[in-house]
Amino acid sequence: MSKHIESRKVNISCKPEDVFNFLGNFDNFADILPEQVANWQSTGDSCVFEVKGLATLGLRITGKTPFSLISMKGEGKLPFGFTFDTVIRESSPQQTEVQVLINADMNPYIAMMAEKPLQNFIDMLVVKLKEVMEK
Repeated sequence: MSKHIESRKVNISCKPEDVFNFLGNFDNFADILPEQVANWQSTGDSCVFEVKGLATLGLRITGKTPFSLISMKGEGKLPFGFTFDTVIRESSPQQTEVQVLINADMNPYIAMMAEKPLQNFIDMLVVKLKEVMEK
């Protein structure tokens, strides 16, 4: 069963290139991680971390479309596969809209347990991104 989870959309007062360059390197993520994340480890294009109450997750950047999309794939020993895409759109000059999309192949039981923590995680991630990018 495929589950689609969308973060809220946030508008950030900066250029799409700035958001793209920041999110295109996992080493920058330490400042935007919500408190549920522990044991963060990253190299530029991959990371491993624990989401408290959920699981240990890994991500690897699998594709980049300059200034508009960063695609990632989940890695590690999870009971489901998932992709994690960040959509970046210019909403007006010096304004950028950002949204995170997760597509996961999980059975209904796992979906029932994982959907809310994943939703909360990506909503907090985009809010923290806005805070950091607008400093």
